[in-house]
Amino acid sequence: MTQSITFTRPNIDLIAGVDEVGRGPLVGDVVTAAVILDPSQPIDGLNDSKKLTEKKRALLAEEIKKKALAWSIGRADPSEIDELNILHATMLAMKRAVARLEIQPNFVFIDGNRCPDLPVPCEAVIKGDSLVAEISAASIIAKVTRDTEMVELDKIHPEFGFAKHKGYPTKLHFEMLAKYGPTPHHRQSFKPVRKALGLE
Repeated sequence: MTQSITFTRPNIDLIAGVDEVGRGPLVGDVVTAAVILDPSQPIDGLNDSKKLTEKKRALLAEEIKKKALAWSIGRADPSEIDELNILHATMLAMKRAVARLEIQPNFVFIDGNRCPDLPVPCEAVIKGDSLVAEISAASIIAKVTRDTEMVELDKIHPEFGFAKHKGYPTKLHFEMLAKYGPTPHHRQSFKPVRKALGLE
């Protein structure tokens, strides 16, 4: 028996949605986005970024940036991930995204099962990237941002194939780690990278 997931949407203005991309990869920043949508400019097709094609995500990301009341990017880099661990680094990146919004929200929806320490009320929503429009928008912007950065990193280290696997732990990525060793952009606390460094 499946349990339906529901959430209560507060009847207030300036609701931000926050989501992250990049907890699982072995390389690069964990990237978060915060978005406050404009109710007078609805955006069709918002959904969990993973359920959209690359082309659709790119088009929606541009539309979100044009129509949203405010949007921002937050991040934590590999050294912060190594120091804090990926969960705490993600929470820090989410805090940074909210803090960078040009308009501060009255309420924040966070994708997942926990909220970072924010100065405004917030609620974590499991599968929020499919349920809450603001989180869907944030997931799209975060993914397009990080994927673009992985394509740029691919130009610096073409042997790793970052444009293809976006830094996730694929067979090709493991093979290149073993052959060439980690780049300065790899997360040294992650087990496959530690193994490549001879620390495991």
